[in-house]
Amino acid sequence: QVRLVESGGGSVQAGGSLKLSCAASGVTFVTMGWFRQAPGKEREAIAGIYTTNHHPYYADSVEGRFTISHDNANNALYLQMGSLKPDDTAMYYCAADRLSQRFGPNMEWWKPAYWGQGTQVTVSS
Repeated sequence: QVRLVESGGGSVQAGGSLKLSCAASGVTFVTMGWFRQAPGKEREAIAGIYTTNHHPYYADSVEGRFTISHDNANNALYLQMGSLKPDDTAMYYCAADRLSQRFGPNMEWWKPAYWGQGTQVTVSS
């Protein structure tokens, strides 16, 4: 059974931090990362990582504020979010693919096949 389950969402004040987790099971993924979608806006890929070398990639919108990491032993993906802004308010989705793909300069090329159900993050001013 292939499964991606997010956790760690919640409400936080602007300037605060939050850590999201994604538990993966069923298969071995090569690329993993995070998308987010706010109401009325397009889904946005914000961070990705290769599970083989752990090299991280970020969209400009989160560069310098968010940190993506992967735990090979537990097959878990994380997103440490800091300096949160109200514009970060969105549903955050864990995503992954079994094939090696290029993320792109701003994460725009990544088209993963597997998705979690999402976890809500709300940042208040």
